[in-house]
Amino acid sequence: TGVIVERERLDKFGRPLLGATVKPKLGLSGKNYGRVVYEGLKGGLDFLKDDENINSQPFMRWRERFLFGMEGVNRASAATGEIKGHYFNVTAGTMEDVYERAEFGKELGSVIIMIDLVMGYTAIQSIAKWSRENSMILHLHRAGNSTYARQKTHGMNFRVICKWMRMAGVDHIHAGTVVGKLEGDPLMV
Repeated sequence: TGVIVERERLDKFGRPLLGATVKPKLGLSGKNYGRVVYEGLKGGLDFLKDDENINSQPFMRWRERFLFGMEGVNRASAATGEIKGHYFNVTAGTMEDVYERAEFGKELGSVIIMIDLVMGYTAIQSIAKWSRENSMILHLHRAGNSTYARQKTHGMNFRVICKWMRMAGVDHIHAGTVVGKLEGDPLMV
């Protein structure tokens, strides 16, 4: 599990993996979202990921995003001759919906899915188990972690959350950045 498996799936070794998050985070139609995925991957990225806020809004339902996103992945792979990827956010209000989205992503040929920390520990462990059973890589976005980790006088270190998530079966975690909205301690990031 982890980055080793992702390197094997993407057939990328001996260099850093280059990825990004699709922006703008909200407002694109499914078709335009797929276009951004295609252009980013064709332009040299190894993978793109959904923003943690992307779920299933009226302007772009999850199924539409998955269809156009995978079309972009497949077109970019054909154009570059490289294996490319996209992390589809399967976070939903019920585990039935999470599993439905994960199954659909797998049917389309995706090898990786993502979830948000706000799903809760039992839900995270459940989809991690599903991911293992279905040979899918599982990425976790840290959305909601500041509830536990941002305060200096109480809470817990983000490192503890990361270890818990690995123990729960998550392959890798969006750790944030040294500057910006999701900034963190440079030593932690």
